[in-house]
Amino acid sequence: MSISLHHLRTGDATRWAVRADGGWRALDGTLAGLLTVPLEQARATIEAAAREATGDQPGEQVLPPLDEQEVWAAGVTYLRSRDGRKEESGHGSLYDHVYDNDRPELFFKSSPWRVVGDGDAVGIRADSGWDVPEAEVGLVLNSAGEVFGYTLGNDMSSRSIEGENPLYLPQAKFYDRACALGPAIVPAWAIDPGPIPVGLRVLREGREVFAGTTSTAAMARGFDDLAAWLFRALSFPAGVVLLTGTGVVPEAGFTSRPGDVIEISSAALGTLTNPVVTI
Repeated sequence: MSISLHHLRTGDATRWAVRADGGWRALDGTLAGLLTVPLEQARATIEAAAREATGDQPGEQVLPPLDEQEVWAAGVTYLRSRDGRKEESGHGSLYDHVYDNDRPELFFKSSPWRVVGDGDAVGIRADSGWDVPEAEVGLVLNSAGEVFGYTLGNDMSSRSIEGENPLYLPQAKFYDRACALGPAIVPAWAIDPGPIPVGLRVLREGREVFAGTTSTAAMARGFDDLAAWLFRALSFPAGVVLLTGTGVVPEAGFTSRPGDVIEISSAALGTLTNPVVTI
């Protein structure tokens, strides 16, 4: 049975719903509530809804698959990401150290209200001349740091700002519409435990101008390791989303433009589609 968890809006009301084999069943609670209880209890709630998922989609608008959760991100977890950071800066040894060191690079990416969902616009900064999407697998972690599920993420980044100085990373990574998640959450127990392939396409006036693929098999770090580091000295009572880094980095001559359409896809997790606007 295919199972996914969706955040939907009808008028002024929002709700969570389970989709199972094409049918829908609304949930009474929130994602924060599911991420507060033990994993097995959350699983029982979702599986009970999946068995009753025979209705229509209980909402017209698709929202980002989070409610009270912060979004954090890991950097330089793929060799291609390390090389991309070295391309854009004069600080290559710094990224070699992060890639090889036991402690990963973890940074705050977005507050929940700044995140956009499937079909909504992502942004590029008006004060940046070199901007790229970063296709990533997002871990949805419960309050105990366990992997509850997976979603797709787009960690929009200004390579010109970060390349100028690594201390500018917050400005390169954290701004309005810099983070997209979706289209849904696939529970951890409902997905093949093997590596997750991810594809990235950028369309410009309907024409493909960039395409690339990667797999989480190429990561230098495991999901559980990244989650464990994030929860050191940090608590997340409502759970958290952790983006796990990108293995698809467009070449140095490529930059995103307003009007582009970015597609991030995975057979297991769906397709996240976002047009691009200037912020």
